[in-house]
Amino acid sequence: RPGPLKQQNKAHKAGKHSGSSQRRAGGRVPVKAQPRRRLRDLNRVDRRHQALQLRRQRKEAVLAEKRSLGSRDGPPHLVVVVLLHSRAAARDSLLLLRSHDSAVVRADEGTAGGFALLCPRLKQRWRFVTAQAGDLHAVLDLAKVADSLLFILDPVDGWDSAGEHCLSCLFAQGLPSYALAVPGGTDLPPKKRIDARKKLSKSIEKRFPEAKLFPLNTEQESSLLLRHLSSQKQRHLAFRDRRAHLLARAAEFVPGQDSDLVGTLKVSGFVRGQTLSVNSLVHIVGHGDFQLSQVDAPPDPLSLNPRVVKGQKRSQDMEVQDDSVNGADEMEEDVKVLMKADPSKQESLQSEVIPDPMEGEQTWPTEEELQEAEDSLKASRRVVKVPKGTSKYQAAWIVDDGEEGSEKDDDDDDMDDDLMEEAVSQDGESSEEEAGEEESETMTVSECLRDDQYDEKMEEDEQMLERYKQQRMDEMFPDEVDTPRDVPARVRFQKYRGLKSFRTSPWDPKENLPRDYARIFQFQDFSRTRKNLFRQIEKEETEGALVGWYVTLHVCNVPVSVMESFKEGKPLVLFSLLPHEQKMSVLNFLVRRHPGNSEPVRAKEELIFHCGFRRFRASPLFSQHTSADKHKLERFLRPDAALVVTVYAPITFPPASVLLFKQRSNGMHDLIATGSLLSVDPDRIVIKRLVLSGHPFKIFTKTAVVRYMFFNREDVMWFKPVELRTKWGRRGHIKEPLGTHGHMKCHFDGQLKSQDTVLLNLYKRVFPKWTYDPHVPEPVPWVRSESALPEQEVEME
Repeated sequence: RPGPLKQQNKAHKAGKHSGSSQRRAGGRVPVKAQPRRRLRDLNRVDRRHQALQLRRQRKEAVLAEKRSLGSRDGPPHLVVVVLLHSRAAARDSLLLLRSHDSAVVRADEGTAGGFALLCPRLKQRWRFVTAQAGDLHAVLDLAKVADSLLFILDPVDGWDSAGEHCLSCLFAQGLPSYALAVPGGTDLPPKKRIDARKKLSKSIEKRFPEAKLFPLNTEQESSLLLRHLSSQKQRHLAFRDRRAHLLARAAEFVPGQDSDLVGTLKVSGFVRGQTLSVNSLVHIVGHGDFQLSQVDAPPDPLSLNPRVVKGQKRSQDMEVQDDSVNGADEMEEDVKVLMKADPSKQESLQSEVIPDPMEGEQTWPTEEELQEAEDSLKASRRVVKVPKGTSKYQAAWIVDDGEEGSEKDDDDDDMDDDLMEEAVSQDGESSEEEAGEEESETMTVSECLRDDQYDEKMEEDEQMLERYKQQRMDEMFPDEVDTPRDVPARVRFQKYRGLKSFRTSPWDPKENLPRDYARIFQFQDFSRTRKNLFRQIEKEETEGALVGWYVTLHVCNVPVSVMESFKEGKPLVLFSLLPHEQKMSVLNFLVRRHPGNSEPVRAKEELIFHCGFRRFRASPLFSQHTSADKHKLERFLRPDAALVVTVYAPITFPPASVLLFKQRSNGMHDLIATGSLLSVDPDRIVIKRLVLSGHPFKIFTKTAVVRYMFFNREDVMWFKPVELRTKWGRRGHIKEPLGTHGHMKCHFDGQLKSQDTVLLNLYKRVFPKWTYDPHVPEPVPWVRSESALPEQEVEME
């Protein structure tokens, strides 16, 4: 080959000028000419003007968004107050914000401690909602719809362990615009106050780089904080910008005619995000999907220019008005019906396909097919020993011993695989216990009540120790199992197959599907449907309640528990669903293990999912994230790699964040993994691999006698077509069995080492379990500790 210094001449540009192209065309004119105005057609001054115009358009769009938020035409600026420390003074901070001059304060009806701040002079209106301390679901639900988050820090420690856990969840879900306020600290000496502020500024750099701390001790400082909240750049969350959403300000429950437990829920609030259509479904976060019957337009309770009713006396110096007493009366007066649902256009609540068991049945067979069936039956007759007097029909139902194992389920196979190592470890433990009993002696021990209470948790520790052992064994010997001695291997592994190459061998995605796949929906092209839907949202105008309107939604067939939770002070958040988002399918999430949790998590364990605006429980599968068409199953959630989590769940169009929690025995939720929604694809093939191992008994030049992989001659003949490999990289195949105890002669591409191990790979496609449950129990609040280290967790006693 030529060296690096060889001269490279330019190729001749023949046939690229306009004259040659016209000659080659021969006078033909293209069917559809699409003249494109390219950038090089513009001169330098025009390109500069074009860039300036684009820059101005983007700047005007950002300014218009800022002006609309909190203005007269837009919804109020929703600020969620989050306490990150048990010593954070939230009450004093809210009183300072209430005492803003020339502002009107109005209390909310449902949420505890919430209020609205109206400032006609600045033409701005805010709504402040306080998230209950320790209630993780309330913090995450409010952060889904908040315009800004106001974090209240401690002037000395910043945040404690519960605040660290809350911040981890908020960052994984998606953080809107935020501000950091530090009330208090005035009781410290001036020198210590400066040192504490420096220490706090240094500690927040990791979580909030380039963030500014706002002291909150005087009215002037509260005015600066309000100005910062209204003028800062808004951060967008993709999953809420494409859907209409609403935080309830008032709610009323009207029982139904049939039962008092189910009725119509009238929810009032400001529309945000997108236009809200009455024909689309709504999802109440934490409660499920529902239909709308109508949308009303009551008068705006937070108007900057309220109407003055004749005969109503108003004192000029009264600034605080409480609407919680007459909230229902205000909803009823001057109510205009905006729109009612059209049954022909309304989205259906059907989430599953009802499978027809007779759908796959064929028509009545012809005479030729009947004759072929009789011939095949004659050819497949076998000799079976039967009791005297048995008819032919009864003899056909007698099963041989070899056919009994074929009726095992996939779950039984998985349990057998998982319990093989457990039986060995339990035998070892029992022998140790017997030896300990022989060497024991009697002693007099004082009884203690605390020791008995402490020993109640020992059973959980034993289970956790067993999980750690299984995870360690899976890391040392991935996918390896022992061949059973009591069951033939050809029966035990009859649902597995061998592959020439895991990467390139074909596997039909429609082969041997479970019955649950008849209940789900599948797109012909999911990415194209998603693009068309988002393009339609951006360009087309839908009829409905516009962004910023104060509306009352009539939600049908809602259980009374929704109203009870709202009365308890929990937030009531509604999201409108895009088409098809109520239907069930197979969702794939790309997640990574959270560094603050190291407990082993097995596949098919029940986990709690926070996906976008949904919460549900499911038992997922873990698989590798590769670009191939087949993906290997992982038995544990790996801490060092990103994995794909597969579950049955309602369809959600990405992008959407996902948080995975695991519930402890005491009711607390641990964050174990975070990520995003990858795809909605039932055809994604997850393959479970089993590895059978054998040891070379006699080694020759290119052949070897292998034992301990099988224990009878028939198993060796059954698995003879499957290719063998070794841990040291050799490849080979089975030539013939030797004897009747499972020894076999194998041929390899080179001589084996005596310490090498012969492996045989078997594969089977696995599917997730249908354990979807939309009802997630409320987590027990975290016990706060003074330390803010992310690794330290405090268990609740």
